[in-house]
Amino acid sequence: MNTTAPTPAKRGADYFGMPYARLLKRRGSDAQPPELDTSHRTVLYLEDITVSFDGFKALNALTLYIDVGELRCIIGPNGAGKTTMMDVITGKTRPDHGSAWFGQTLDLLAMSEPEIVQAGIGRKFQRPTVFQNHTVFQNLELAMAGDKRVWTILFAKLGALQRERIEKVLETVGLKDQTSLLAGSLSHGQKQWLEIGMLLMQEPKLLLVDEPVAGMTPQETERTAELLLSLAGERSVVVVEHDMDFVRSIAKKVTVLHQGSVLAEGPIDEVQRNPQVVEVYLGE
Repeated sequence: MNTTAPTPAKRGADYFGMPYARLLKRRGSDAQPPELDTSHRTVLYLEDITVSFDGFKALNALTLYIDVGELRCIIGPNGAGKTTMMDVITGKTRPDHGSAWFGQTLDLLAMSEPEIVQAGIGRKFQRPTVFQNHTVFQNLELAMAGDKRVWTILFAKLGALQRERIEKVLETVGLKDQTSLLAGSLSHGQKQWLEIGMLLMQEPKLLLVDEPVAGMTPQETERTAELLLSLAGERSVVVVEHDMDFVRSIAKKVTVLHQGSVLAEGPIDEVQRNPQVVEVYLGE
């Protein structure tokens, strides 16, 4: 198992000599994040991350690296630490020990949740959260990256480039024919795709997707596999999933978590033959 990666080059995470979190505080929430530095071809570094809850180690010296443009599947039994790992990446949970870097210069542990979103990390939870009483188009419009102040949203008119962006995302997620439908009328699978589309409107560099095919029909599952595969390359995609048939259909590299640490990592065929993985997860 390869657990080596170049260490972020600049442990100060600065932007013109000022830490990014302090820059945003000084300039306000509309400050633009510095450009993501992935010159070492690694977009996410988690090193020795430990998180404890009442004495229980949800993460135990977890080390994980995600490359630029890769699609990685994370699997493991319940309680393995998958959700806690995503909570750390997105700033919801602060670890007791370790470091988390987005590219070479952005220290995730020094940033708030909104700052992390602005920097280019999007997260999709298992249950879709869309604006049920708004159309598909309006959902994407509300999610568009940019100025989110109330007066701006109320009075802004979409320009040609913004409309083009929404149309492109509609085509990507397969909802071009549902543009004018209320989100509440969509099927479960379509709501999942719409939420992915809403995240894409934020133009993330790293997309975290939690159990995307839970409750889907076989046809929706197949379409979701095609969608996630199409997203990789332009951005990095991390998929947490229990459906092993689905994982096999999309994964080139799989990481198996167990008791808060990496148990195994590598190509799907290799991981499936790992005796430890079979014992703690696949053999269940």
